[in-house]
Parts: sequence; structure tokens; C-alpha cells
Amino acid sequence: MDKFLWRRRQLLLYFGLGVVGTIGTSACTNSSLSKTSTSDPIPSPSSAHSLPISSKVVANVPTGRPLPEFQGISQWLNSGPIKAADLKGSVALIQIWTFACINCQRTLPYITRWHRQYEAKGLKVVGVHTPELPFEREVNNIKNALKEHEITYPVAVDNDFKTWNAYHNSFWPHLFLADRNGMLLYDHIGEGAYDETEHRIQQLLG
Repeated sequence: MDKFLWRRRQLLLYFGLGVVGTIGTSACTNSSLSKTSTSDPIPSPSSAHSLPISSKVVANVPTGRPLPEFQGISQWLNSGPIKAADLKGSVALIQIWTFACINCQRTLPYITRWHRQYEAKGLKVVGVHTPELPFEREVNNIKNALKEHEITYPVAVDNDFKTWNAYHNSFWPHLFLADRNGMLLYDHIGEGAYDETEHRIQQLLG
């Protein structure tokens, strides 16, 4: 059944159903922001909805605010536990994603390249893996995805949606950039804007 739902969601995404986008971008979306426990239902393809292509999607976490703390993380992959304070002194790129989301998959080559290219210059990438479908909760499945996509940066397993809620998030994928003082200065929802995002990374790295 899980595989069927995953296939169904991919078909919906490819044919423009269940996709939210700004011009040139697309993202999976979930309207529920109150997930706080493992007993809560996982969003299904039917929980996604479409917005007009001209709609502008805006994050609920204002820029110029401190980077939210990582909350309710059941496990850290590729690293030990990380706190928001540990990222101060570096430019932080926070990536909220889930491995079976096709929009997330399309962003991963850019995220992994930025990690390789800019890590030595002070960029720290942290993935926050928040599941949409039940099989995305399984840690071994997440580990397989990290291997498949050659992800070596830290990834937080956010199965309880605590960090998702801390960012007031509704979308997969969603990128946030914070400066060396830990202040959020930029975010982008969905695919696209890769040149713009990389330019902002370069600016913040100085």
C-alpha cells in the first residue's frame, strides 16, 4: 500500500496535481501545522492542493529572526546531535525535505554540490527529514536515500514534526539560510531559484 501511495503521489506531481508553485518552482504542500506526535496521521497525496501558478508562497518564519532550534529529533544521521548554537560562526543552510518527494529529489544535486563546494569556506548544511508517507518514517529507508543521493551532511530525523512546526512549515522542500550570527535572512520553497540561492550563499560567506 505504501508503494502504491508513493507511485500515486509521483503521478500526481508529474501531472501538476498536488503541486504548489511560484513561477518556475514546485513543491509538495501540507496544510496541517499541528503534528506533534507519532500518533498523528501522515499527510497523504489527497492532503496536497493546488494554487494558481501566479500565487506567491511565503514562509511563516520571518527573516531577521534567530534560527529556530532543532526540536523533537529522534535520531541524527551522519553526525551527532546539533543545536542551533552550534551553527553560529558558519553560514547555515537548513533543508526541510522527505526522500520520496520528487520535488525534493530534484533539489538534492544542488544541495549536495553546495555542501561539497562551500563547506571549507564556512557553509554548514543540515537536512531536516520530515516524512509525508508512512514508509518515509523508517530510518533504514532514510539511510538508503542518503546513500543513493550521496548525502554526507547531517540529517535530523523529524518524525514527530516538532522541527517542522518550529519553522511553521507547510512545504517539501523548503530551504532556509542563516548568517554567521544565526539570523534567518533568506528562504525558498520548492524547486528552482538555484542561481539566486547560490548567490545568497556566496554573499553570506563573504
